[in-house]
Amino acid sequence: MIDEKLNINPAEINRLLNNVIWDYTFNVNDLKDLLEGKKDNVGHYTKESFFLKLLESYSWFTLLKIFTPQQILHLLTISNINKLKKKSLVNKYEYLQKRLQQALSTSD
Repeated sequence: MIDEKLNINPAEINRLLNNVIWDYTFNVNDLKDLLEGKKDNVGHYTKESFFLKLLESYSWFTLLKIFTPQQILHLLTISNINKLKKKSLVNKYEYLQKRLQQALSTSD
């Protein structure tokens, strides 16, 4: 589970996920299952589209509270990055994806 892999209070992850979908009535556990690949979709969100929503809503450091760097690298594909609405975010996450890939390849 997402919050079991990180050193963060599960209530904080729940709060962060709920804040981004404040206008929907989705269950936060369903969203966690979606991000973990246990569900194909929650409402209109797929794993990738909800990850994009999080990328567009939160800072890099907040994302690190929700995901491990390995999880982020797995989801932070060029295809997903190019779907971001803001060009500034595309540039930022292209750079971060390259740096994260370098950092994780040297730590193995």
